[in-house]
Amino acid sequence: MLGLGTVAKKVFGTPNDRKVKSTRPLVDKINALEPEFEALSDEALKEKTSEFKKRVAEGESLDTILPEAFANCREAARRALGLRAFDVQLLGGIFMHQGNIAEMKTGEGKTLVATFPAYLNALTGKPVHIVTVNDYLANRDAEWMGKVYSALGLTTGVVHAEQSDEDKKAAYAADVAYATNNELGFDYLRDNMKSSLEEMRQRGHYFAIVDEVDSILIDEARTPLIISGPAQDRSDLYLAIDKLIPDLVEEHFKIDEKTKNVTFTDEGNEFIEELLHQRGLLEEEQSLYDPESTTVVHHLNQGLRAHKLFMKDRDYIVRDGNVVLIDEFTGRMMTGRRLSDGLHQAIEAKEGCDIKPENVTLAQVTFQNYFRLYDKLSGMTGTASTEAEEFAQIYGLGVVEVPTNKPIARVDEDDAVYRSAKEKYDAIIETIKEAHEKGQPILVGTTSIEKSEMLSGLLTKAGVEHNVLNARQHEKEAQIVADAGKLNAVTIATNMAGRGTDIKLGGNVDFQIMEALDANPDSDPEEIRKKIEAEHAADEEAVKAAGGLFVLATERHESRRIDNQLRGRSGRQGDPGRSAFFLSLDDDLMRIFGSERLEKVLSTLGMKEGEAIIHPWVNKSLERAQAKVEGRNFDIRKQLLKFDDVMNEQRKVIFKQRLDIMRAEDLSEIVQDMRGEVIDDLVDQYMPPKTYADQWNMEGLYAAVIERLNMDLPVISWADEEGVDDETVAERIEKAAEDMMAEKTEAFGADTMRTIEKQVLLQTIDAKWREHLLTLEHLRSVVGFRGYAQRDPLNEYKNEAFQLFETMLDGLRQDVTQKLSQIRPISEEEQRRMIEEIQAKRDQMVQSGNREKPAAPSPEVAAGQPAEGFVEDDPSTWGNPGRNETCPCGSGKKFKHCHGRLA
Repeated sequence: MLGLGTVAKKVFGTPNDRKVKSTRPLVDKINALEPEFEALSDEALKEKTSEFKKRVAEGESLDTILPEAFANCREAARRALGLRAFDVQLLGGIFMHQGNIAEMKTGEGKTLVATFPAYLNALTGKPVHIVTVNDYLANRDAEWMGKVYSALGLTTGVVHAEQSDEDKKAAYAADVAYATNNELGFDYLRDNMKSSLEEMRQRGHYFAIVDEVDSILIDEARTPLIISGPAQDRSDLYLAIDKLIPDLVEEHFKIDEKTKNVTFTDEGNEFIEELLHQRGLLEEEQSLYDPESTTVVHHLNQGLRAHKLFMKDRDYIVRDGNVVLIDEFTGRMMTGRRLSDGLHQAIEAKEGCDIKPENVTLAQVTFQNYFRLYDKLSGMTGTASTEAEEFAQIYGLGVVEVPTNKPIARVDEDDAVYRSAKEKYDAIIETIKEAHEKGQPILVGTTSIEKSEMLSGLLTKAGVEHNVLNARQHEKEAQIVADAGKLNAVTIATNMAGRGTDIKLGGNVDFQIMEALDANPDSDPEEIRKKIEAEHAADEEAVKAAGGLFVLATERHESRRIDNQLRGRSGRQGDPGRSAFFLSLDDDLMRIFGSERLEKVLSTLGMKEGEAIIHPWVNKSLERAQAKVEGRNFDIRKQLLKFDDVMNEQRKVIFKQRLDIMRAEDLSEIVQDMRGEVIDDLVDQYMPPKTYADQWNMEGLYAAVIERLNMDLPVISWADEEGVDDETVAERIEKAAEDMMAEKTEAFGADTMRTIEKQVLLQTIDAKWREHLLTLEHLRSVVGFRGYAQRDPLNEYKNEAFQLFETMLDGLRQDVTQKLSQIRPISEEEQRRMIEEIQAKRDQMVQSGNREKPAAPSPEVAAGQPAEGFVEDDPSTWGNPGRNETCPCGSGKKFKHCHGRLA
């Protein structure tokens, strides 16, 4: 009996059906304009763009222009690429322009679809970014679709990591820029660390189209983008801790596979504490629970995680002596990405690689908060509907399933569940051999490099020729995928199966032509094309007769999307195809989520070895388990985002402040206001309001004015004058400070002084923001424990982060005021002396053959006499020592730890 919901859907259609139906008239309008635009010359197509731009500038909405703009773009694509967009492609383009995710199956031509909304939105003159998952696709798509934009009179840019500042700026200045999500996020952070507007690369965030939107906005959004600088080197401690971990046995730690966490048991803590004492890493009287042991405990936990949670060839590979992370969703290497909090260093110690120093955060942003900067966001992918709730809640994006151009002819078989991994792999090899014998191309999906190589070994043993595609062969990715649809082809792939390159039945003609031309450069390209196209047509028919591409998955992934991505490689554009999942009770998902119940069912059925259970109920059960995991992961991401939103509000304030400072010509008023607030705070501190004169601390105020404002004022004697109160003292100090700054402005020159104020403000903001980020990281790591006291960690974090932000702003005002008070013009004699000192150091380095910076003096320099002419309270007598040089006061300390703290 049908449920009420099913009956209602049959009568009224789903919300998705209604949305598609309501958009059809717009497609009919575009189609009606086709003859008109076909009649235009190439130059007239470009003139149309100028006309549209003018209409938009005069106030006409993009929605009104849409039918004409799409018709113009379709005609330009037909002429430039020989591709005429189908009606469903126009539908996808319309949905993206409206700020939705267009879910379009593999092979439906999403790359071309993106040109329609990109062209329409670029008519505003504002930046349009098309976001891809890797540099290869960004370059390929920009070059390929650039022909369409060029035919329309628009410019195309491509952004990548190795570009010079000028090239990158030019790429962002183009009407449409192609870039990876990582590079866009990093450039946003870098721009907000620049010291002038001219150095900034991005020109705002208007409209973004995100390709493989589920991969970028969900899978990769788990970890923030961080720009960092090196911190203290602790490689010895990592190596020492790493030697202890192999001595642990199962009773010493507990692994929770569901939450992917590992912790020491009580026995483990006792055992490791004893080992630490023996190796001299913990003092005899010290325990792991003492506050002094925090650093060692942190390293121990990271060492344990590195050994027990992170597996070589699954989570990372070792390449050229470096630990390179592998993206668990795409199987690609994430070159340049490092795990934070010392975990990457712990893995480097485990693998015997060079340990690179830990880093401190200079700037960071999550993908969620970066992409929410855009006025309008859209996306496209083959698999988004399972995550529709997350897209709606986090990004305000709707998901619309766009119908396929031709009906899907792929047969999706029910999952086959075996008792053991051995039985499963035996069945997989037999199934591959059967399909291979009739010439059917097979794409075998695995979940890790280790499993792909193990299966490769089994196929080699069985005498089946095949290709392996994983992070080790990522350079050959496009080639291997292009060949995966050939007759008799067997391709083993990790989760990255086919990203960005279609698997065409019979093979990819363009790749085959390129191969033939590389082999015989002197041959006629047209003859080669005709010959290969004729061969390809025969091969394509043979593959179709054999059943099309067979996608055989060896395991279910935690996420249904990844399974659907793999399955979607088969059956493109109405091609025949087949997909099947072979599972066993030993698989991670089955083992962790509910294999006990299935095992009972299998035992009850009395199944023989090698037999599988195949039933739609099993599929439903597995999908429910996957939905639970997806839900839990969504909750984790949502919680992380709530914490990051607190920092994001502060980040936006700071970045806006920086931008305002860079845009301003004259900052003297801001600096003056800061100085006034600092003076008011000082007077309030030492002469509290509504107190008597005998309660004032005038000596303290005198010392503070020298330290903060670099002025020796008769503050102490003012207290003896009749009628003097806190307001009078504040006014006098302010007047003296303004006079001093006026003198400095005259000495430096007004323009130079304005530049100095701007640079001091920017540098101080950056330094304070970096310190603040570190403080917030520490706060976040401990605030979770407040839950034990029945207090909401998020509210605690919000309140304390706000207080810390206010403290940071107070510190900012003080530092800016102090630095500007300390600066002074240097004489020609001092300039000459500084140049001589620098030259002498350089000569010394060259003579010693040392090309590095000169070593900083040891902090243990013996204390001695102050330098000649040194006056404690007069910074002008201190000379210009480097921050790591010995302080001229004779203390023996480094300048930065002594008087340099005040300079």
